[in-house]
Amino acid sequence: MVEEHFTHASQMEESLELGNMTRVQEFVLLGLSTRLGIRDALFVVFLTLYLLTLLENTLIIYLICSHSELHKPMYFFLGNLSCLEMCYVSVTMPTLLMGLWTGTCHVPFTGCMTQLFFFISLICTECTLLASMAYDRYVAICRPLHYPLLMRPQVCLGLALSSWLGGLLVSVIKTACIASLSYCGPNVLNHFFCDVSPLLNLSCTHVALTELVDFISAIVILWGSLLVAMATYVAIGRTVLAMPSAAARHKAFSTCASHLVVVGIFYSATIFIYARPSRIEAMDLNKVLSVIYTVVTPMCNPIIYCLRNREVQSAFRRTMHWSSV
Repeated sequence: MVEEHFTHASQMEESLELGNMTRVQEFVLLGLSTRLGIRDALFVVFLTLYLLTLLENTLIIYLICSHSELHKPMYFFLGNLSCLEMCYVSVTMPTLLMGLWTGTCHVPFTGCMTQLFFFISLICTECTLLASMAYDRYVAICRPLHYPLLMRPQVCLGLALSSWLGGLLVSVIKTACIASLSYCGPNVLNHFFCDVSPLLNLSCTHVALTELVDFISAIVILWGSLLVAMATYVAIGRTVLAMPSAAARHKAFSTCASHLVVVGIFYSATIFIYARPSRIEAMDLNKVLSVIYTVVTPMCNPIIYCLRNREVQSAFRRTMHWSSV
């Protein structure tokens, strides 16, 4: 009888311990800086960057939708990218700004997992979308006579939908794995948003399966889309070098230069952080790199891609002329 009572008590104690392991109700984000003077300056800077990013990408989407000469596959993908960038920066920027305003940002567990879900979905979508844009440039330069057929509206829509839906599918799997882990404290994330590596660092259960899923998805999405982009640009480079005229080579290269710059910046930061299965300890470096692809890149993409493009500039000037009449 005593032994049975002892066994029952042990089972209750184990149950309580297991319950306590998952009792983290919120996470505390340390943000970028804890010094008050620096926080105030950074808050103004990042709020300005956020508003500028929304304005630039909204302008790009409006121009593409309202001008028929921009109804081309290249601009269709650019419109998708601009929409993605606005969602992307709106997922991570609120907690960054809140942390700069208050010093630390308290995020409920469900809110943290929701932010993680949208972040993973959007970063995976951007990878595949950039690969689709590289394929578009490949067809335009290497197979120009087949361009109307290979990049007809149905194909463009299919590529865009597969990018968005593929990102959602990967995010469901990765977020479910991370949310199923036990978090028994501490609950402090040395980051400005809920990211994969900081959350894995806080888990008090085995994360081997989650790290494996994270690693496989990085191989498939990050490295897969990068290899597609690299293969297309190798083919583009061979075609451009074979062109007889220097003017033709310059024109062909200029249509790809913007995409190459964005691909280089984006993949350099993301691969360094995400294409490794082990948990990352150098979180201060991670935060700097995260700022590059979550804040700087969304702001610079419209300038790099569109605002230096003659067709977009012409559409912008006509829009400004109509508004002033």
